[in-house]
Amino acid sequence: MNESNTSDTDVTQPDIESAKLLVENFKQLYQTLNKDNVHSGLLQNVYAHNINFVDSFHDISGIDSFTDYCESIYENVIYSRFDFHDEMISDHQAMLTWTMHYAHPRLNGGKDISVKGTSHIKFFEKVFLHQDYVDGGKLLYEHVPVLSWVIKKLKSRMI
Repeated sequence: MNESNTSDTDVTQPDIESAKLLVENFKQLYQTLNKDNVHSGLLQNVYAHNINFVDSFHDISGIDSFTDYCESIYENVIYSRFDFHDEMISDHQAMLTWTMHYAHPRLNGGKDISVKGTSHIKFFEKVFLHQDYVDGGKLLYEHVPVLSWVIKKLKSRMI
């Protein structure tokens, strides 16, 4: 009987160089993704078919549902851009800190909004878990006209 020296995990888990490349592809995706290319296959190049995406507002399973979600959030966005800062990468997961800059016609008078966050991704050949940690208030609620006033009042009472 001829035994191989390669285990199943060696085949499915990327080495650190492959992991770094995957993280670069992930970052590039979010530098280029917009309403015009959300159905171009960019998401499928980075995410596994069984992707689970979680943030302050959503828990989405499957690439089709995630693509629909991305289409809906980019539909009215004037622009979005990510500045990536720190990253920690192992052979099967990564944590990235970032600042997202975006503008939406119904938020903050259409002016630039910036919010800091962190993404935790897990992957083998593609990302199968993407969890974002971001302040939902700074991302959205503080920029809705009536809600922003209420949130400012609440914050002033907490000080």
